[in-house]
Amino acid sequence: MNKKTVKDICVKGKKVVMRVDFNVPLNDQQVITDDTRVQAALPTIKYVLEQGAALILMSHLGRPSGKGYEKEFSLKPVADYLAKQLGKEVKFAADCMAADAEAAALKPGEVLMLENTRFYKAEEGKAKQADGMSDEEYAAKKAEMKQKKAAMAEKLASYGDVYVNDAFGTAHRDHASTASICKYMKAKGGPCVAGFLMQKELDYLGKAVEEPQRPFVAIIGGAKVSGKLEVLQNLMKKVNTILIGGGMAYTFLKAQGHNIGKSLCEDELLDTAKATLEAAKAAGVKFLLPLDNVAADKFADDANTQVVGDDIPADWMALDIGPKTVAAYAAEIAQAKTVVWNGPMGCFEMAKFAAGTMGICKAVADSAAVSIIGGGDSVSAVNKSGLASKMSHISTGGGASLEFLEGKVLPGCDALDDK
Repeated sequence: MNKKTVKDICVKGKKVVMRVDFNVPLNDQQVITDDTRVQAALPTIKYVLEQGAALILMSHLGRPSGKGYEKEFSLKPVADYLAKQLGKEVKFAADCMAADAEAAALKPGEVLMLENTRFYKAEEGKAKQADGMSDEEYAAKKAEMKQKKAAMAEKLASYGDVYVNDAFGTAHRDHASTASICKYMKAKGGPCVAGFLMQKELDYLGKAVEEPQRPFVAIIGGAKVSGKLEVLQNLMKKVNTILIGGGMAYTFLKAQGHNIGKSLCEDELLDTAKATLEAAKAAGVKFLLPLDNVAADKFADDANTQVVGDDIPADWMALDIGPKTVAAYAAEIAQAKTVVWNGPMGCFEMAKFAAGTMGICKAVADSAAVSIIGGGDSVSAVNKSGLASKMSHISTGGGASLEFLEGKVLPGCDALDDK
């Protein structure tokens, strides 16, 4: 993913259309409760302005219906917040598809933010096959939505001379504002490049997957094997060791013949789990499962708990990895030179089942390895641990980082200019 960046082109006197990820949480008073994504975009925003360009920002926020303006999903509060961060006015276009006048009037050094791109269904360009809809009608609907997405992308491209994508969190989506826009910007000779945040994400994830320092350890957790199967299959070709935690571990343990009580299990994937274990062995990859577990008599904060081995008693469920497992995993992490982590080790949101995930946080923070944290729950856990500053890179894109680790092409990155 060797893409041109905003530093590779001259933007002075140009109008730059930039896709950012300002999908931030807002409370009932429309106040931002976590500005991480705004802060992450500031270096690129400030650079573009310092270079003497006019800047047009676009983003989505939440999951509106796509039928027009919805106050709770408006980006106006974010525009106002950004203005305070920049110490200058951020103009606001109340309709992302009718901002021609505002964009035309924009002068170098000025900023315009467009309203939520997802107020239009054309942004995603998806068609649903409703009940009673024939295949022919569905095909016609898909063609219509494809045409509307193209029209939206062309409109967004018309606002400027250059396109910058700094929204890694949406890079795995082929949307009007993330990938399709590049076709129309390039058609009129405009460069399409990565911002600094996008560049950082691609550098860290790309080097981890393509040129890792070894030993290379992958820590994979989360609830289900099905959600991480492609990640495991792709990483198995690249890593030295895989450490498994979370609910997905119990499908693997059951596949090995262990009793797992009432622990989470995908019975339909037991054969797949066996095949995955065999593939790891054939590839010479260490594939480690929990040695001990924190079991509970119910899924609740006030549950009775006990530490058990790799067999879970009947009527009990495992909700975290145990201390022996933390120690064994920490020993592997201590020897690593590259660590990729996606998915928690247990139900860390509940205090009784947080020790495993927090123990792994500490082990990664203490290691000398290049550490890359991807996935919403993993990032939440690291932030909760207070050790975020000790990690080499915390990805801003859960779904995008997951698909990157699966070896999939990210449309929003793929559409940018190659170096």
